[in-house]
Amino acid sequence: MDLAGQDEGQEPLVERQIAVSAVFEGSEEIGEARDAARDFLTSVQAVHGLPVSSRAMGVVQLVVSELVTNARKYAPGPCLLTLEVTDGAVRVDVWDSSTTLPSVRGIDPERVGQHGLEIVMAVCQSFAVHREPVGKRITATLVLADDPGGAAAGHQAM
Repeated sequence: MDLAGQDEGQEPLVERQIAVSAVFEGSEEIGEARDAARDFLTSVQAVHGLPVSSRAMGVVQLVVSELVTNARKYAPGPCLLTLEVTDGAVRVDVWDSSTTLPSVRGIDPERVGQHGLEIVMAVCQSFAVHREPVGKRITATLVLADDPGGAAAGHQAM
């Protein structure tokens, strides 16, 4: 008997979750967070057969880098990165121990630096910050495949 319902022609009773999590404790590990995102999306393509555009591959690494950098820079202790694929998109969650919510600064072309959250919000399908019993969780969602016309699917026009 196949409890998962994997018999040919049948849908599984419970979908397998496609996700990975990692803890980062030092700023030197930010590159490892980007590598983890790239390796995860490569596996999503190779093992699970889901399409991941080259644009999505690069943008997810950028978002991971920005969010993990902010967590390591502004929160004491480790941060937790979780990547999960659902409905043709990857959800990037970064938890850290700080209760201070991030703020996006106003547009200032003269300002050098501190544009990371502006960029993340511009390239993501959705972006949210949630207070947790301890700390906060930032969640960004990005689509994995571009539409057939080559446009970045899910991109929110500003």
